[in-house]
Amino acid sequence: MTNISDITPLRDAAPLAGTGVRVAAELHANLTAPALVAHALRQGDGRLSADGALMVRTGVHTGRSVGDKFVADEPETSDEVWWGKVNQKLPREKYQVLKGRVQAYLQGRELFTQDLYAGADPAHRIKVRLVSPSAWHALFARNMFIRPAPAELENFEPDYVILHAPFFEADPAIDGVKSSSAIVLSFAEKTIIIAGTQYAGEIKKSIFTVMNWILPSQGLLSMHCSANIGPEGDSALFFGLSGTGKTTLSSDPTRRLIGDDEHGWGPEGVFNFEGGCYAKVIDLSQKSEPEIWAASHRFGTVLENVVADERGNIDLTDRSLTENTRACYPVEYIPNVELSGRGAVPKNVVMLTADAFGVLPPISRLTPAQAMYHYLSGYTARVAGTEKGLGAEPEATFSTCYGSPFLPRHPQVYGKLLQKLINEYGANCWLVNTGWTGGAYGVGKRMSIGHTRALLRAALAGELDHVEYRTDPFFGLSIPVAVPGVPSEVLDPREAWADKAAYDNAAKALVGRFIANFASFAEHVDDDVKAAAIKAA
Repeated sequence: MTNISDITPLRDAAPLAGTGVRVAAELHANLTAPALVAHALRQGDGRLSADGALMVRTGVHTGRSVGDKFVADEPETSDEVWWGKVNQKLPREKYQVLKGRVQAYLQGRELFTQDLYAGADPAHRIKVRLVSPSAWHALFARNMFIRPAPAELENFEPDYVILHAPFFEADPAIDGVKSSSAIVLSFAEKTIIIAGTQYAGEIKKSIFTVMNWILPSQGLLSMHCSANIGPEGDSALFFGLSGTGKTTLSSDPTRRLIGDDEHGWGPEGVFNFEGGCYAKVIDLSQKSEPEIWAASHRFGTVLENVVADERGNIDLTDRSLTENTRACYPVEYIPNVELSGRGAVPKNVVMLTADAFGVLPPISRLTPAQAMYHYLSGYTARVAGTEKGLGAEPEATFSTCYGSPFLPRHPQVYGKLLQKLINEYGANCWLVNTGWTGGAYGVGKRMSIGHTRALLRAALAGELDHVEYRTDPFFGLSIPVAVPGVPSEVLDPREAWADKAAYDNAAKALVGRFIANFASFAEHVDDDVKAAAIKAA
């Protein structure tokens, strides 16, 4: 462990350039993980687990504050922003007031800065500077993003600045926001304000929103997906919302991980935006997910809202603080990783859903038009226990492009880019259900991860290219009739139900939900996508 007395913080103002903060009581620039852990313990913001991970709590905010996210309404960018519930308008003058108040709050405090990259492709990366009074948040950012070589830190000039003030309370009457928390992005000034929330995921997702803003203007697709590389150098993408298995399924010992959450796709292939992973760890199994489990038990990892006993032995089944427990660690903590963060043009595109109604097949092959439809739909289902306020019945969730909270532009921008890339490069597309089988949540059981891995490996290896398929009568999906190692009743979701009439009713109900959701964007898609849409029989 590094001793505090051994740490010599930088005292010149260069690490604060571009932040609008000119004075710091103590300025710690680009400290490494051991020093940041030492400072976090000194600040009383965490403790070490028995294995050395830094355990922190995020207070009342154990997830993103969706209703507190704003985009500054600026004439330079206003016409291109997808305004609405996702991107709430904050008048420019109110943004300036809030920015000034946060800068004044940070002025003269002990501060930690980190200079980092977002984007593994040098041609499409941005330089990010975080300034925060919290050492553990600086460690989170250092784990999460790409760490420049020491020589690259000389004369580092940020493209975007994050003003991070987790204990500053915004005032709706003064700042024009809704609560004491505020996450505000200014694309014109290239500044992000995060105030009033300790949840570190806001740092990660704010930069993801920035990349979603920048890349489409360069003709590249930005994606909320994981990615890995097979033994033959073939890349695969895994789209999916939280809880669908995106991180778990891409961390496959037979394939090299590129990244677990955010990527870009262009003519040169796929590239990770990040240099770390932010894995959900509730109920994490050492047997089923050994790589992520091991990474969660290492020094340098940040554990958010994970509970441990007095000796620091963590309990990954304890959800007393939140269902949304997380581990943030550098990507190199995963043993089978592609350290360049880059891969070839994807050969397979996998869309993951956790269907809690238990009616979707475990795997189906999609046409390009169907892939576009399911990409714009972004379906999964939430169940009681995963989020506060949910009842006993599953709740269908549709998040367009598998990431609507992070899309600053209209979804059709991203959808058309994906369709163009799939058609141009001939990627195989799959819909994989990691949810329930044999009945809905509470009656059926969760799909076996062993079966899901077997199906995915067969698909990615090309073993499903020439097998017999049948068409599902409810969803119009092409389902393989037989796959080695997977029981036939698992492949046919209706056969897995004891009550076939109950299955039919549940399937018809989900079809209706798809139809209602599609109506919101049908006018923006081409005729082939409309023809591929799920329709009532």
